[in-house]
Amino acid sequence: MIENPQRYTVTAALIYANGPIHIGHIAGCYLPADIYVRYLRATGKDVAFISGTDEHGVPITIRAQKEGITPQQVVDKYYGQIKQAFADFGISFDVYSRTSNKIHHETSQEIFRNLYEGGNFTEEVTEQYYDETANQFLADRYIVGVCPVCANENAYGDQCERCGSTLSPTELREPLRSMLSGAKPVLKATKNWYLPLDRMQPRIEEYVNSHREWKTNVFGQCQSWLKEGLRPRAMTRDLDWGISVPLPDTEGKVLYVWFDAPIGYISMTKEWAAEQGRNWELYWRDKNTKLVHFIGKDNIVFHCIIFPAMLMHDSTGYILPDNVPANEFMNLEGDKISTSRNWAVWLHEYLDEMPNKQDVLRYVLAANAPETKDSEFTWKDYQTRNNAELVGIFGNFVNRAFVLTQKFCENRVPALCEPTDYDREVLNELAQFPDRIGQSIAAYRFREGLMHLMDLARLGNKYLAETEPWKVVKTDPTRANSILHIALQITANLSVLCEPFLPFTAQNLRHQLNAEALDKDNLTWLNAGKSDLLTEGHALGQSSLLFEKLEDEVINKQIQKLHDSKRMNELATKTPPEPKGEITYDDFAKMDIRIGTITEAERVAKSDKLLKLRVDDGMGGRQILSGIAKHFTPEELIGKQVTFLANLAPRKMMGLESQGMVLMAEDRDGSLALLPPHKPVWNGGSVS
Repeated sequence: MIENPQRYTVTAALIYANGPIHIGHIAGCYLPADIYVRYLRATGKDVAFISGTDEHGVPITIRAQKEGITPQQVVDKYYGQIKQAFADFGISFDVYSRTSNKIHHETSQEIFRNLYEGGNFTEEVTEQYYDETANQFLADRYIVGVCPVCANENAYGDQCERCGSTLSPTELREPLRSMLSGAKPVLKATKNWYLPLDRMQPRIEEYVNSHREWKTNVFGQCQSWLKEGLRPRAMTRDLDWGISVPLPDTEGKVLYVWFDAPIGYISMTKEWAAEQGRNWELYWRDKNTKLVHFIGKDNIVFHCIIFPAMLMHDSTGYILPDNVPANEFMNLEGDKISTSRNWAVWLHEYLDEMPNKQDVLRYVLAANAPETKDSEFTWKDYQTRNNAELVGIFGNFVNRAFVLTQKFCENRVPALCEPTDYDREVLNELAQFPDRIGQSIAAYRFREGLMHLMDLARLGNKYLAETEPWKVVKTDPTRANSILHIALQITANLSVLCEPFLPFTAQNLRHQLNAEALDKDNLTWLNAGKSDLLTEGHALGQSSLLFEKLEDEVINKQIQKLHDSKRMNELATKTPPEPKGEITYDDFAKMDIRIGTITEAERVAKSDKLLKLRVDDGMGGRQILSGIAKHFTPEELIGKQVTFLANLAPRKMMGLESQGMVLMAEDRDGSLALLPPHKPVWNGGSVS
């Protein structure tokens, strides 16, 4: 662990540019990283905050196939959408770039060559799955089979999305199928370059064991991999989308996406440094730089074992990750977030549908972050935290401080008279909060840091409630003014200390405090905890509510949207019923199917399902009872031509005789549709 680093390189996982981002991504990686970086900047640290989109690998090609466009069109589309959503949400990257850039290709190939020339690869000819129909080797993600752990029949060759197990294609049980053609893949010999992690294990073990301060979920997973024994891992693939292997006679081979993706942190730092006129090597090769990776738990092995193995064996001398504070997963309304099932809260949709509520979501996700175990997001919890905590505690205190100052002090910061013992107690408590919050953030305990922040707002509320300046002003205006002075100093401290968590609120609060008229060093983290951030007589700005109460209607709309999406997805994947047993032509010929027109329709008394229909069948008409009352009103059926079975034996229902059956088609969602001819047909016309 680096003590007192001179600078920080902070990375957030490169997300695949094959779709939009959801709250699970934000809670697991990007929000914690942003809170950490904002705190470092506030305390004057030299920081490079690096991220971007991962634009290689099978998920990109799968999306391209699904949308009928090229992989390049896919990554161009989603890079812009993802970058904008992050910016709108306040994730403050120094650079947000992409692995399709030339500098990234060059950097990845350079590191591959360094490792190759240093004898750090082994060449192995192995049998890999090949799709004879598509005429190409299959990446792990293109192979589907039965998971050996949970028996999921749709597990991918690299991971089972049901149980989360990391897999290899050879571990899948039958039946195997290719996602390209649906055909069963065959094994075919091919040559690839492997990183001999087994040979590197002693050095990797030494590195991991030197970081026992890592979160237990991270250190524990690393120990599990090491105990099992590391195995060689292929760093190249037989694909046509990716970074070309920089060796002779390697046409059709690209770098493994998990080889080039973490190198993206380096290439993107180079890109940023060139634009800023900085030396990128200070952020990747100087021993006084602290490297921190923010990721989700599914990427621990790549960032704690494989990427460090690459860096430590590169002869040019890279620093290794000092910490990898990976989070667990966030679930949604009692179920796992799933992009394929559209069970997610998409960030770009949230920003459109809940305008100016970035900080509400930041607060809820931080307060419920999956730091040590999986957590869950529900819209009702979102509503409760907004109404009870942001509105009821934070916003309530700030609003009271401003309103009372406007009412009794002409909207100017009043003077502080000789403080009482209680005042001193409150001010002493105030002075502790910067360190409390800062220590929590520095230790990657963001939920704890947010709790301390809210405790400061609670302190302010308690102080106003116990001193009651609105009563004191009637008998001792000087004392009332002094109380409001302290309340405003707490408010000013909140504007500083909330910034890592709630940057939009911090900006709004600074505006209401008229921070522009203060010395630029007043409202800074280095001064936080002091009771003189606002000078006596300072004119405040125009105040307004920081947060607004959310009504049930708004929340229920979001819940309904989720369930509608789930229902539509289930319908889209629903398959037609199995065909019934075969019949002969003679069986079919026994059915007399005809066309008729409904002339009368009414509900059957005491029945929720039955309608009584009068059908003009061209032969004097007939009465048919049909259980379609939940799908049609009597009025909308009159005059409609229908297909009916004319020679069905009569039967009685609810005391009425039915002389036939109207034929219907059932849609995926269970709704019924009439089967009229595509043009008017004479009543009684037969169907053959």
